[in-house]
Amino acid sequence: MSIFHLILQEMQHRKMNFLLGLLSVIVAVGCLIAALTLLQADEIQTALILQQKEDEVKQAGAELNDAMRKITKGLGFNILILPADQDLEEFHLTGVVSGTMPEDNMRKLSESKIVTINHMLPMVAKKVTWPEKELDIILTGTRGEVPQLHRALKKPLQQPVPAGAMVLGYQVQKKTGLKAGDEVQLMGKGFKVAKVFPERGNADDSTVWINLKEAQRLLGMENLLNAILALECNCATEDRVAEIRKDVAEILPGTQIIERGPPALARAEARNTAAANAVASLEQEKANRIKLIERHASFAAILVPLVVLGCGAWIGFLSLENVRRRATEIGILRAIGVRSSQVFGIFIIKALLIGLVGALIGYFLGYWIGVTWGDLPAAADPAQVLFSGRWLLLSLVFAPLLSSLSSWIPALLAARQDPATILQEG
Repeated sequence: MSIFHLILQEMQHRKMNFLLGLLSVIVAVGCLIAALTLLQADEIQTALILQQKEDEVKQAGAELNDAMRKITKGLGFNILILPADQDLEEFHLTGVVSGTMPEDNMRKLSESKIVTINHMLPMVAKKVTWPEKELDIILTGTRGEVPQLHRALKKPLQQPVPAGAMVLGYQVQKKTGLKAGDEVQLMGKGFKVAKVFPERGNADDSTVWINLKEAQRLLGMENLLNAILALECNCATEDRVAEIRKDVAEILPGTQIIERGPPALARAEARNTAAANAVASLEQEKANRIKLIERHASFAAILVPLVVLGCGAWIGFLSLENVRRRATEIGILRAIGVRSSQVFGIFIIKALLIGLVGALIGYFLGYWIGVTWGDLPAAADPAQVLFSGRWLLLSLVFAPLLSSLSSWIPALLAARQDPATILQEG
C-alpha cells in the first residue's frame, strides 16, 4: 500500500480533522490575501481620488488663469512707468504727465527679459487747446504695442492709431459734433476721425488720440515720451508692485511705477488665494490618504501575524491530536515494516496537500473580499487590477510551508514511537 493511498484513506476516515486543518489554512491565507488586496485597493483608490482632485485643480487653475486674464485685461493698462522728474502729486491732481524721458527707454524695456509686465505701450500726453475748435483737450499720442523680443506675440489690448487718423473721447465728440469718417484740422494738420469712444467717466472722455510720431511733432517732443503703459502679469507674489519696481529699476534706473485699478486687482488677489487654497486642499487630501493607508497597514501588520500564528498553532494541535488518536494504527504500520521516515512522510505530505488546497481556496476567498470591500469604482475594473499572480504564488508557497511546519513536531513524535510499546499499551 503506497503512502499516498494511506493519506487518502486517512483523510476519508477522519474527515473532521482534515476539514478543520483545511479551514485553518484557508483562514490564514484568506486573511493575508484580503489584507494585501485591501491595501492595494486603498492605494488604487487613493491614486484615483488624487488624480481626480489634480484634474479638478488643473481645470480650476486653467479657469482661474482665464478669469485672471480677463480681469487684468479688463483693467486695461494698469501699470504706468513715469519719468524720474515727474511730480506724482501733480500727476494725481491733474491726471497729466508733465515730465519726459527718452524714447529709447522703450527700446531698452522691450529688449530686456522682464516678465512681470507685458503689453507695453509708449505715449505722449499734454493738455492743449484745440485752436480750430477752441476746446481744451488732452492730446495723446500712441503707437502699436511694442513686442518683447523674448516673448511670443500677444493680442494687443489697444489697437494703434494709424498716421492721419484721430480717435475722440465722448465729451470731445459731444462738443465738436464730429463723427467717424469726418475730416478735421488739428493744430494746422489734417486728420480723419476713425473712431469715437463711448463715455468712460474719466479723463478719456476729454482726450484726443493720434499717432505717436505725429503727436511728438505737434507737441515738440521728438524722441521723448511722457509715460510707458503696461499690463502687469498675474504673478502669485506678496507684493506685485514692489517686484515690478525692482525689475524696471534694473533696466530704467530712476523711473517711477504707479499701479491703477485696485478694486479689480483685489478680485484678482482673491482668485489667486482661491487657487492657492485649492492646491493646499489637494496636498491635505494626499496627506490624509497616506495616513489612512498607514493606519490600515499598521492594523494589518498586527492582525495578520496573529491570525497566522493562531492558525498555525491550531494546525499543530490538530496534527498532535491526530497522532494521539492514530497511535495504534502507527504501531501496526511500524510492526508490518513501514519505516519511521515513511510515517513522518505521511503526516508531512498530508500537511502539504492541506496547504496547497487551502492556499487556492484561501487566495480566492481573500481576493473576493478585497474586490468586494475594496470599494473601487466599476470603471477601474477591480476584478482585474486586484488580481495578482505574484500573491497567488506566494499563497501556494506560504500555506504548505505553514501547514508542514505546524505539523513537523507531531510528525516527528509519530515517527519516533516504539511500535512494541504502542501495541502493548493498546
